Amino acid sequence: MCAPGCIEHVRSRLSRRSFFKGAGAVAAGAAAALLPTGAAEARPFPRFSRVRDLTHTLTPEFPTFFGVPGIGMKQLKEFKKDGFNLMEWTVLEHSGTHIDTPIHFSESGAGPDTLEVDDLVVPLAVINVVAKADADADYQLTPADIRQWERRNGRLPSGCCVAMHAGWGRHLGSAKFLGKDDGGVLHFPGFHPEATDMLLKARRVAGIAVDTISLDHGPSKDFKTHYAWLPAGRWGLESVANLDKVPPRGATLVVGAPKIKGATGGPTRVLALI
Repeated sequence: MCAPGCIEHVRSRLSRRSFFKGAGAVAAGAAAALLPTGAAEARPFPRFSRVRDLTHTLTPEFPTFFGVPGIGMKQLKEFKKDGFNLMEWTVLEHSGTHIDTPIHFSESGAGPDTLEVDDLVVPLAVINVVAKADADADYQLTPADIRQWERRNGRLPSGCCVAMHAGWGRHLGSAKFLGKDDGGVLHFPGFHPEATDMLLKARRVAGIAVDTISLDHGPSKDFKTHYAWLPAGRWGLESVANLDKVPPRGATLVVGAPKIKGATGGPTRVLALI
């Protein structure tokens, strides 16, 4: 509970800097555990005035890679009968807006329960490839796209998440979202392995994100981006919503990864502080 007016007071006082003050010494070097020794840099958290939800609502109808429902719900207790409501969930880890952790595509590695929280609050860089994706559903974000973004916005922030904005969220609810053709091949954009390699070797990046259901583009059979990115200790976000509502640079991403032992990922609440 909060007394009348306290929320407004807190919002007026709250900034990224004060919000992270308690963990400032660590959060200033977010993603250090994922990056080479010495890569961490002090990062100020500018003030933010609003929060954007980058999370789709997960329903049984939300498209999944394997074509099965991502979630099922069974009511165990009802308010009228039992005095409270209680649901049992059956969840496919990689469904809806969700996180891929290193163990998802490697024999060993961090799961969502062992990711450092400091690596889950990071600067957000949004690269817009909507026009290219509209022209080619199989488009892959390239090193050239990254360099073009940097010419306009400066070098990628240290320890950031790089998000591909392909405009794919607007296709949710239609066959275009998966783009399955008569041969069963999927068609949607993703990260080109060369872009992934660039981010791993030449930039300091904690995570990547897409507004499609896979970090690799739809027709991929070898999943090179998954196999390069995740085993390197990084995380990825898939089916991210509302990337058109955040600026190319300047927002802070908050990744509410599920803390479940033995998991390889899971549905995730993703927020942008602007």
